[in-house]
Amino acid sequence: MPPKIKRPRSPSPSTPAESSSPHKSKKLKLLASHSLASPFPDFPRPTPTEAAQVHALLSAAHPDLPAHPRRPSAANDSARTCGSVPNVLESLIGTILSQNTSARNSTAAKRGLDAAFGRNDFAAIARARREDVVEAIKTGGLANKKAGVIQKILQEVHERHGAYSLQHLAAVVDPSDIKGKLKAESTVPTSKVSDEEAMQELVSYDGVGPKTASCVLMFCLGRASFPVDTHVFRLSRLLGWVPQKADRVTAQAHLDLTIPNDLKYGLHVLMVGHGRRCKGCKGGPGAKGDCVLKQWLRESKGVKEEVLEAKIETAEGLETITDEDALAVKTEG
Repeated sequence: MPPKIKRPRSPSPSTPAESSSPHKSKKLKLLASHSLASPFPDFPRPTPTEAAQVHALLSAAHPDLPAHPRRPSAANDSARTCGSVPNVLESLIGTILSQNTSARNSTAAKRGLDAAFGRNDFAAIARARREDVVEAIKTGGLANKKAGVIQKILQEVHERHGAYSLQHLAAVVDPSDIKGKLKAESTVPTSKVSDEEAMQELVSYDGVGPKTASCVLMFCLGRASFPVDTHVFRLSRLLGWVPQKADRVTAQAHLDLTIPNDLKYGLHVLMVGHGRRCKGCKGGPGAKGDCVLKQWLRESKGVKEEVLEAKIETAEGLETITDEDALAVKTEG
């Protein structure tokens, strides 16, 4: 029997006092348990070798997509790039705007927000009338819901930290400030806030689920995290990397523990890009052509075509919900 999949234990992240609501407390407890061990500890896939093979396949199929991490840039649109900007709070807002819509629509929504209130004038957004924020981001879809989430997050961030900022999550320890034995072992700056602590703080805000938080960790903070969106989830099921009973929340928890850290960024970007472009691994009447992943599964894993087609149809039939909605369902009662 393969060893159970667990993460090395680190100090327990502190839970903000504001997270005392029943739903929020259950959400944090669920995520804390997933940070230490896979929800499917006896499910051994993907192996590091499988992850590397799929990374290589998709890199060759989509050479224009970045297969390795890129530094966040202030020149980026935080919605179009799923949060690849240095400002953590801007990254979070941009990622929220990118939920359940196209890159074109989310980019327009972020530009509308900046035009109406000024880029990163979080105080103006927090104090604005709800209808004005809705009007500014209406091109992105779900404007009423997203406006409410963004304003509530901004207000809560200010209440907790006394400023409209989450830059403490990006703080690092300078090696020159480290003394003794640790100094000899430290050659590069290390993060003051652990991955688990950053994830816990981000998901403690209403409207922020694990996928949104993971995007901020990976694209903004440069952490080894693996967000699972609808494309990644669908392809993970096709590849047999998660059990059939997995949902997006448990799939992300499992894959974040099983995929090697150095492959997480590239695999996420490549799987999202492939999921958007390839019609051969999609179900329904629009499906046509072959797919490099299906070919790999047939030739390397011996999976029969009828099994692949059944997996595709099953994955396509799954209901698409946000990661926050999925957590709400899992924490009810």
